[in-house]
Amino acid sequence: MSQTAHTAHHPRWYRTRVSTYWWSRKWAYFLFIVRELTSLAVAYFVVFTLMQIHALRQGAEVYAEFQEWLRRPLLISLNAISLFFVLYHAITWFNLAPRAISARFRGKRIPDLLITASNYGAWLVVSLGLVWLLSGG
Repeated sequence: MSQTAHTAHHPRWYRTRVSTYWWSRKWAYFLFIVRELTSLAVAYFVVFTLMQIHALRQGAEVYAEFQEWLRRPLLISLNAISLFFVLYHAITWFNLAPRAISARFRGKRIPDLLITASNYGAWLVVSLGLVWLLSGG
């Protein structure tokens, strides 16, 4: 480990040592780290969707092969686990939204519950719309 040079005008900084596993000591910290790791599942679904679009653009035969590939137990398991993490990511984001957004209406702050409820409401409307569309509309 190299020592950083310091002078009288720039003293050495005091830094307490923090364990690599600092997040494992409190449940809230653990959930925070899990939430951050769920972004990997979101990225996986983005790549997966792009692969699906690519296969679809290649034609019916290639897309049929892609669908056959999706029937493998490993991919079914991976997609189910990823779906769980993406749902956890969405739910925790919706719950954090009031802290991230400082929305005001006529000079008054919008209540946290209204922001959270509007997120869940929009999610429900979009989900129901997709179910309606995919079931034949």
